[in-house]
Amino acid sequence: MLDFNQFEALSFDCYGTLIDWEHGITSILEKIVSDHQIDCDEQQLLKFFSEYEPIAQSGKYQNYKDVLREVVQKIGERLEFEPTISELESLWKSIETWKTFSDTVEALQALKQKYRLVIISNIDDDLFAQTAQQLQVEFDDVITAQQVKSYKPAQRNFEFALEKIGLSPDKVLHVAQSLYHDIAPAKQFGLTTVWVNRQQGKEGTGATQPTAAEPDLEVPDLKTLVSLINS
Repeated sequence: MLDFNQFEALSFDCYGTLIDWEHGITSILEKIVSDHQIDCDEQQLLKFFSEYEPIAQSGKYQNYKDVLREVVQKIGERLEFEPTISELESLWKSIETWKTFSDTVEALQALKQKYRLVIISNIDDDLFAQTAQQLQVEFDDVITAQQVKSYKPAQRNFEFALEKIGLSPDKVLHVAQSLYHDIAPAKQFGLTTVWVNRQQGKEGTGATQPTAAEPDLEVPDLKTLVSLINS
């Protein structure tokens, strides 16, 4: 079991860990393909997303709005339809409506009593500012891909975050759902990690690429993490 007293800060991935991004993603993509009279189930749409998002994030940095525009365009090419301008904009514009998981707010408020809370997210500053209102807690630091000009799993994102937080890796516990974006690179960087396995009972790996990684702790949700810390 981890010694939770050694940590001064908890860093969180946001989308997928605190926010139910898969429901947000599929609600938009299902409407787009349906409007083009194409039958494509939720699992397949998430698989497309998991393939095209990292491609759009590789190479020269582009903001997350452009990443999501490219994802929609690539899905259109894959399924042989041409997205409208409105459809190209619809995925990123929906982010402000994406909901928290049921345990997110209460867990963050409890953890805030003991730790500094930090966000390390593959997002634009203005898009996270919309989401932050739902999280109902003040984060001590927010590190976005827009600030770093790169996307996780790049090591630079974690290096930048630690520089901004001002703590050594042994004082920060990184909490995330994605093995690909977070757990594997955070471990390589020297951070202790908690994998919030929100995919339990579901087929596949959802909106993220399958990745081999060994977290220091696995929990099914944030409520369980709070219970372990307070036990």
